[in-house]
Amino acid sequence: MPGRAAARRLARESKTVRIMIGMYCRDRHGRPPKEPCAECAARWEYAQRRVDRCPLRADKPTCAKCPVHCYKPDMRERIRAVMRYAGPRMLRRHPYLAIMHLIDGRRAVATSK
Repeated sequence: MPGRAAARRLARESKTVRIMIGMYCRDRHGRPPKEPCAECAARWEYAQRRVDRCPLRADKPTCAKCPVHCYKPDMRERIRAVMRYAGPRMLRRHPYLAIMHLIDGRRAVATSK
């Protein structure tokens, strides 16, 4: 059932972003992952809203390959900083999520219908 698979993928993407922001905040701001600083909490809330409102939903690729740029430019740079920092560390700390994100990144990008 494609609807279920897409919902699982989106939930996994949200979880991956939350964990990456938690890793970034813990290592850069000295905060526990479950208690991020205000800046990182705002990043998480913004990222969650973007995933929830994604126009591609079921056909959504990873954000790096997405043809629709739903992040504002300044927030996009902030999220990129998190990804650059946490991405290489994900394979060791959360191997399943890291591998699934790599697999999701190889999905074909949806075209306009």
